[in-house]
Amino acid sequence: MARPDKAAAVAELADQFRSSNAAVLTEYRGLTVAQLKTLRRSLGENAQYAVVKNTLTKIAANEAGITSLDDQFNGPTAVAFITGDPVESAKGLRDFAKENPNLIIKGGVLDGKALSADEIKKLADLESREVLLSKLAGAFKGKQSQAASLFQALPSKFVRTAEALRVKLAEQGGAE
Repeated sequence: MARPDKAAAVAELADQFRSSNAAVLTEYRGLTVAQLKTLRRSLGENAQYAVVKNTLTKIAANEAGITSLDDQFNGPTAVAFITGDPVESAKGLRDFAKENPNLIIKGGVLDGKALSADEIKKLADLESREVLLSKLAGAFKGKQSQAASLFQALPSKFVRTAEALRVKLAEQGGAE
């Protein structure tokens, strides 16, 4: 490959690192083309899976300010560039790796922070952003309902107490 082509490839990879929320490095040795196609589909629409050259990708990552992955660029490497919800793509990688042990998750980076393979698997165990937001909304709604019940209970308790006091005074007035 000519030098300008390599420079263009490095620039493109660096842009992908910068524009991605997360990037996951994998080793794909032993996977067929059909299996790689299935893997790309399982990552979701917000992820791009690319087989890369280690040297060029290492240079691109360093240009993008990511130096924590330097020791993971060995052997056949592919990178999943994730622009959307990283949990969805991490689940896709984890599930595919369970079915195809030839896929090895090496590590990655999430919002500039390095992640080990175990941390990526923990990320895959999380619920999606939408589910977590709906649970949070449900918790807020529950607290609002409790507050509304409390505010409604105070006037009704006051009315019951006043009525009981009126009845008691009426009984005392009638007994005299």
